[in-house]
This record gives sequence, C-alpha cells and structure tokens, in this order.
Amino acid sequence: MRKYKKPVILENVLVESYAAEGKSLARVDGKVIFIESTVPGDIVDIQLGKSKKDWAEAYPLAFKKYAANRVAPFCKHFGVCGGCQWQMLPYDQQLIYKQQQVADNLSRIGKVQLPEMLPIAGATQTTGYRNKLEYTFATRRFIPKEEFQQLRAAGTAAETIESETGAAGFHAKGQFDKVVAIDICHLQEEPTNQIRNFIVAYAKQHGCSFYDIKNHEGWLRNMMIRMATTGEIMVNMVLGFEDKKMREGLLNALLQQFPAITTLLYTINLKFNDSIYDLQPIVYHGNGYIIEKLEGFQFKISPKSFFQTNTKQAEKLYEITREFAELDGAQTVYDLYCGTGSIGIFCSEKAKKIVGVELIEDAIKDARENAALNSINHSFFTAGDVIDICNDDFFLEHGRPDVVITDPPRAGMHEKLVKKLLDIAAPLVVYVSCNPATQARDLALLDEKYMVTKIQPVDMFPHTHHIENVVQLKLRQS
Repeated sequence: MRKYKKPVILENVLVESYAAEGKSLARVDGKVIFIESTVPGDIVDIQLGKSKKDWAEAYPLAFKKYAANRVAPFCKHFGVCGGCQWQMLPYDQQLIYKQQQVADNLSRIGKVQLPEMLPIAGATQTTGYRNKLEYTFATRRFIPKEEFQQLRAAGTAAETIESETGAAGFHAKGQFDKVVAIDICHLQEEPTNQIRNFIVAYAKQHGCSFYDIKNHEGWLRNMMIRMATTGEIMVNMVLGFEDKKMREGLLNALLQQFPAITTLLYTINLKFNDSIYDLQPIVYHGNGYIIEKLEGFQFKISPKSFFQTNTKQAEKLYEITREFAELDGAQTVYDLYCGTGSIGIFCSEKAKKIVGVELIEDAIKDARENAALNSINHSFFTAGDVIDICNDDFFLEHGRPDVVITDPPRAGMHEKLVKKLLDIAAPLVVYVSCNPATQARDLALLDEKYMVTKIQPVDMFPHTHHIENVVQLKLRQS
C-alpha cells in the first residue's frame, strides 16, 4: 500500500523576484521555489508540489501581505477563467518583467554574445486589443470554489447546479467539460459580449441545446468572432449537428439584432474534438471573409486564416522586423513560416523580391490572394518544407536570399532547418519568436556562423506573461 505523504507547507514566504512563464520565485534555506499566481513583494503561505533537491514548485494557500505595487484587477472573472494572469500588476511593471524574461532566456539558454537590448515595445491599448476570440458553449458552467462554498453553506448548491441549463465562455482550467460563464470579457471590443450573451439568452428561450463534450451531444458548440480595424465583423457559429430550422432561426435573429455583422458563417462539427481546420465553414451572410489593414496593406482573413490577434501591435512587430531587415530595394527576402504572407507583404515595398515558404497549403493560397490584393507582383509563395524546397535549382530560379525572415511556432525551428540556414548562409537573418526560450536554443545553434546584432521584445498580449521577441543576426566575417 502506497504511503501517504503529508503535504509540505511553508509559512510567511517572501516572493523575491519574477521567474518566467508567469511564475515568481522565492528562496527558502537555499532552495529555489517557483510559485504560481504571485508577484514579487507578496508574502504567502505555500504548499509544495514537485520538489527536488535544489528547487521546487508551489502554489499559494494564503496571502499574508500583498506586494505594494499590486493594483485591483479590472475584470470580475480574474483568477477564475485563467486568462489575463497579470491584471494585478501595473502595466509598466508587466513590461519590466517581460523584458527581463527575454534577457534571462537569451543569456541562460542561448549563452551567446548579446548586444544591449532595445526597450520593449509596449502596447498603447491594453484592453479590447484582440481581433479574434473563440467562445465555448457547455451544458454546465464552472462554479468557483468561493461561490460553491457559499451555496453549500446556504444549502442550495445541489439546486443551483441542477438548475443550470447552459453557459458560454472559456474552458475552466483543468475542466474539459465546464466553462467559465463570461459576463463581460475585456479582451475584445463590443459587440463581442453583446453577441455572446444574446446567443445564450436566445438558446435558453428557444430550447436550443448546449453541447455536452463529455457525452458528445448537443447543438451549440463554439463561436468565433473576428473584428477588423476596418469595422468589418465575422461570426462563425460551430454547431454539433445540422438542424436547418433551428439554425436559420438563430442566424436570422443574430443578423437582425446585430446588423454590423458583415459576414456570418456556420460550421457543422460532428467530431469529438473542437478543431475546425479539417472542416468547411459555410457562408450564410456576406462574402465569407473580412478585410484587415496594416499600414497601407490589406489582408483578406477567412475563418480558418492565421493572423496576428493584436492588429495594432502586429504593425509594431512588423515595423521592427522590417527595420531589422535593413532593406534598400536590392534584396531578395525569404519569408519562412510565412503563413498568409503578412510579414513578407509588409516588407515588400523595400524588397527586390519576396519568397514565402509555408507547410500549410491553405495558408499559401491566402498569401497569394493577399499579394494580389495589394498588387504585389514581385512575390512568390509556395507550400512545402524549407529543407526540401530551398535547393540549388530553387535558388537558380528565384535567387539566393539576401535576407531570411523566420517566424516559427512556439516550438521554434526544427534543428534540420537551423542547419539549412547555416548552409544557405544569408548575410542577414531576422528571427521573430513568440517563445524566447526556444528562440534562445536556436540562437545557440546559429552561433556557429551568426552573431546577434539587435534584440527588441514586443508585447502583443498585455496582462499575460506571453512575449514576442525580434532578433537580428548577421553572418560572421570569415
């Protein structure tokens, strides 16, 4: 029989500094302890989780004293829905910690020679900044611990749980079958909350079932809302099965209530998972896409298109990328992991030619359409693996790259691609990353031929611990 271990609880622990990924750290008897949901300056009682000889992970049981620079969170759902983890920190303090996170990752993981880092490019708009949000419908809402204790004390917990008929919001942390019912989310501007709340009320009034992911049954499943700075709004309703009468009733009511919706789609998802990338959204109203603008460039965004979710900060990110590329009209630019072509198109006016490479065929179709939409005739976009595509014959046809821009996913670049870049040996590389830790790992590999010459973090997601970083690398002189 497995022996029960008594939990280790430490009292009055001073949180000393920020670590990374939203955690802070303390030191107790020479042991480093990473603590979630705290900020430097807090004094807390903690319970240890994973514990090794030199370090441990912990979570707070009670706050004995809050850090002096804490502020009141502006969202009533803070601490429950799991998003916007840093609302209790002033925004200027968030930026300090994010810059520190980049510096720590590049120095400790990359271990390469670094120039002085440029100041982080912070956001001027810290709420309502997202152009895309996805909501989940569920038969049951997640009831926070404090509320449940109050209901149980009043003897109404069972009645309340039984009377719940459906909710819409975000998945509760660690609860795949429950959602945090959102009243007002501050991540996206109106009418996002009005639309979501209208649909919930309509469904309850008209007997539309909410999806039960545990039993894989029910009708209302998910909803995506995209909003562009051009004023265009896209809504894609994801339904668990087809019911034409019920579907048309909801969609017509939605259009009548919100005439600002420029394109309305629906997707029937019969699968066990929520992904729609292998499904076909059906246009019910409008042209099936919206147009977004970055500087003077237009971008067609379809329901399955990837596009940076913070439009205003995307402009800053791409401006820095273009500046780091040092273009003067004579360079052939290779845009790797090009997605829908946004970075390459943004740099096109100062490039001799843009060559975009991306694994996903649908993204390349969007990139070609976006190039045509902006009358960019000196571009070429192709689907495939860079490792296979970028060979001597390809270079002979399209030219060798003078500048390589790479913007990989959070996992960073595959080691084979790093080796390919070393073989190509373009004079200049701009590495855009949404994960400074994997970026640092790749910079260590690139250090064989390249030196880091510029670094600038960009905050795309205020009130979260996520951070983008742009690095310029130049080929070492032999």
